[in-house]
Order: sequence, then C-alpha cells, then structure tokens
Amino acid sequence: MTVAAPTATTTPRRRRARLLRLPSTLIAGAIILLVSLLLALFPQLIAPYDPTAFDYNALLAPPSAAHLLGSDSFGRDVLSRVIHAYGLDLQIAVFATVPAFTVGVIVGALVGYAGGWVEAVFGRVVDAVITFPFLVLVIAIVAVLGPGLTNMYIAVGVVGWVFYARLVAAEVKVQKRLDYADAGRVMGYRPLRIIFRHLLPNSITPAIVYWMTDMALAILLGSSLGYLGLGAQPPASEWGVQIADGKNFMNTAWWISVFPGVAIVITGLGFSLLGDGLAELLRTRK
Repeated sequence: MTVAAPTATTTPRRRRARLLRLPSTLIAGAIILLVSLLLALFPQLIAPYDPTAFDYNALLAPPSAAHLLGSDSFGRDVLSRVIHAYGLDLQIAVFATVPAFTVGVIVGALVGYAGGWVEAVFGRVVDAVITFPFLVLVIAIVAVLGPGLTNMYIAVGVVGWVFYARLVAAEVKVQKRLDYADAGRVMGYRPLRIIFRHLLPNSITPAIVYWMTDMALAILLGSSLGYLGLGAQPPASEWGVQIADGKNFMNTAWWISVFPGVAIVITGLGFSLLGDGLAELLRTRK
C-alpha cells in the first residue's frame, strides 16, 4: 500500500486547522496587544498631532473632525496623547513585572525544592506581605522613595515577586516527587541542574499565565499612581496623568478623562484575554 506524499496545500490546511483550534480568548487578546504594540512603536505615524503642542484656539474643544477625541484645557489633541501614551504604559507593564517575575520564579524554584525550614521561613514572608493590600504597600514605598516611574518599578518588584514565588514553589514541590526528578538525583545531577533544567520548565506555566494578568494590573497601577501624582510626571503622555488632567472638567469636557480610561480598559482586557487563552490552551494540551 502506498502513502500519498503531502502536497503543497496540506501544510497550509494544517496550519489553518491549528489556528482554528486555538482558544478564541487567546486570539482576541493577541490581536488587541498587537494593535497596542503597533501604536506604541509608531505613534508619530498614527497620531494626527504632536501630543505636547498647545492650540489656544481649541481649548476644551469637543470631539469633531479636527480633533476626533476632542482637546484638553491646553488645546492638546486627546487622541494624539492617548496614542503616544501606549508606549509609556506598555513600558510600565513590562518594567514593573519582569523583575518581580524573574526574582519570584528563581526564589520559588529554590524554595520548592529545598522545603523544610526554608519553606517555613518563606511562608512567614508571604504571610507578612499578603497581610497588607498590594496597592497600599506600593503607594507607601513610592511615597518613601519619591514619585517617579523608577521608584514605582522598585516598589512593585519589592512586593510583587512573592506571588510568583508562591506559585512556582507549589509547582516545584509537586514536580520534585515525580519519577524523573528521582532519576536525576540517582544519576548524580547537582540540585541546581535538577531545579533549573528539569523541574522549573515543568513548573513555570502558572507563573507565565499569572504574568499576563499581572501586566494588566501593572498598567492599572501605573495609571492609579499617575493619577495620584506618584507615577509618571507631567507633561508625560500617560493615561493616569491624562485622567488626572481632566478630573476638574468632567461636567464640561468629559472626553479628557474618559478616552484614556477606555484605553486602559481595552489594553488590560487584551492582557487578561491572552492570559485566559494561554491557560485554556495549556489545559487542553495536558
């Protein structure tokens, strides 16, 4: 019996079939974040105006053909400022979470493998951190260090790594009891090799899924601190700063605050959908 060789059309069909099997939430989140990334990388090609240019002939102008999302109290185009803020807010999402993710994954892997008194001490640290609301701790640290994005990144890193470490430690604790981990120990592999080359690759998935959601929360946190004057500082184009700029004009110029808020919701939704889609995809492949 002969087997037909795969034709040129077979591979594209298989690719389309694989794409159709992807979770819809994953696809939707990826599309939203791809558009957000394009806006962040090429704002000068998309924004109709300079986001810092004053136009005293268009103070508090409502949405119109000239200014699609209106203008603020200085005549700055709201659409242009929202678009230019994508770069800064996506930067916040990455810089605020990557250090916490990295430190948390490493510490969690070591703690989960060590167990014993190391795990007991780590448990007390976790209890101490989660006793206080996350936002309150971050605001307190930023207030001590001073306003600005760098200090916000430090504050989030100091607090946020605990949540990643707890996830990874729990997974590593399960994985180290399996046969392949015992085989590595019998073969004389060093603990660090067992942890980082064998246990961690099989334990990091929940942390990655949580990271997607955490980036959405980081954008919300950055906007909240910007609104309070503790994050990005004016005249930076940042959604929280823009919302703060329009808080005194909600009755007369609602568009100044509403459209940056819509951008926060859409971008956060993209990260959340991507995280949900990854979780669903990984569950179906187990």
